[in-house]
Amino acid sequence: MAVPSWLERLRAASKTALVQDGKRKIHYLFEDGKEMAEEYDMKTGQLVSRKWREKNTLGGSGKWQIEVGEPTLPLLGALESELIKESSSNPVFMRKDTLSSFQWRIRNLPYPKEVYSVSVEKEQRCCVIRTTNKKYYKKFSIPDLDRYQLPLDAAALSFTHANNTLIITYQKPKEILAAEEQLQKELKKIKAANNGDGDCKTQ
Repeated sequence: MAVPSWLERLRAASKTALVQDGKRKIHYLFEDGKEMAEEYDMKTGQLVSRKWREKNTLGGSGKWQIEVGEPTLPLLGALESELIKESSSNPVFMRKDTLSSFQWRIRNLPYPKEVYSVSVEKEQRCCVIRTTNKKYYKKFSIPDLDRYQLPLDAAALSFTHANNTLIITYQKPKEILAAEEQLQKELKKIKAANNGDGDCKTQ
């Protein structure tokens, strides 16, 4: 039996929508118990955040893992946060997509642009950031390409550096742009739970 495509899995998932703070929030519950939560900007339709949660070994809900968006700080007590505060000068890696590209930002990287190189490792299905001064090294995958089973293309990858931030851009392939457009049309049909609508909110 053929493995269902990612778009088919999204369609089959139980979905709930909520509108809050200018964002449309969609919660997906998949057949295997995995959960995905996405937030879209209401004005631009742009993905603001995406996170995942799986059941832990005891069957309870695990912690949310952020794929796209600002990393959340752990909720610590006042004293704890004073004692175990991460250095504010450490590089911060996060993904922040645009409508046409996947984009990653690494803050607190003060070196000039010529120090960095960003390449595609096709066999390992990942991108690698290296610096000639050996001060920073990072491997990261593009889960969206894995989910759609698409190859990595070095020509789609580019980077720039400004304000101590390295910005890496990977142009979305046409297959993903088409799938996202289709998905957006379907998500718009889901009635938001808090729109004052009497309709059932889950699809």
